[in-house]
Amino acid sequence: MSDHPQIDPVAAPRRPPPARRMTSATQIFEALRAEIVAARLPPGSPLQDRMLIERFGVSRTPVREALIRLSEIGLVDIFPQSGTFVSRVPVNAIPEAVLIRKALEGITVEHAAMRATVEGLTGVDLAIRRQRGAAHTGDLDAFHEADEAFHAAIADLSAHPGIWALLTQAKIQIDRARRLTLPVLGRMEQVIAEHEEIRAHLAARDVEGAKRAMERHLGAVIPDVAELKGRYPDYFI
Repeated sequence: MSDHPQIDPVAAPRRPPPARRMTSATQIFEALRAEIVAARLPPGSPLQDRMLIERFGVSRTPVREALIRLSEIGLVDIFPQSGTFVSRVPVNAIPEAVLIRKALEGITVEHAAMRATVEGLTGVDLAIRRQRGAAHTGDLDAFHEADEAFHAAIADLSAHPGIWALLTQAKIQIDRARRLTLPVLGRMEQVIAEHEEIRAHLAARDVEGAKRAMERHLGAVIPDVAELKGRYPDYFI
């Protein structure tokens, strides 16, 4: 007979179950966020709990948690008596977001130019190659993903990756406005050329040249909000 005391399995303390509910909420949040920013869920689209529960195969709780998080970052409007809808793009938020992006990316490209090495530019080069491939196939989603990777790689090279994390949130309404535009003929090639110019200044450790090139690039990617609002009057406020 064992000398160890017998533990009643009913009375024994139980470990809490894995936090699957939180993981589910995060997955739902990320999936819906990506679809809203890419305009696959355009402004005004209804987000019904029942349909989301069926789609993601979860209970109502993680769905509600995800929707609340989306509302907190301005992507969803929750009306208790009417339902939940993808929010319209707030025009007034875009100029401020533009200023934030120019200021912070000016810092990252400056520090990246001071630290640039052949090895350090690997991420920048990979992003440009991915953009060329996406432009060749006309894959707009892949092109935008590679565009994000290019700017994130510069932040990594600058040794300030947290700045890009901040910008990802700050520029979210700019991203939505840009994705509502139809692809402009030749614009993909122009973006790649602008990225290659920035890359050349980084490789040369030309701090001022890199900052000027980034400033021009960001000025060119800002959407014409007035034109967009005229084309999609129901998508903007």
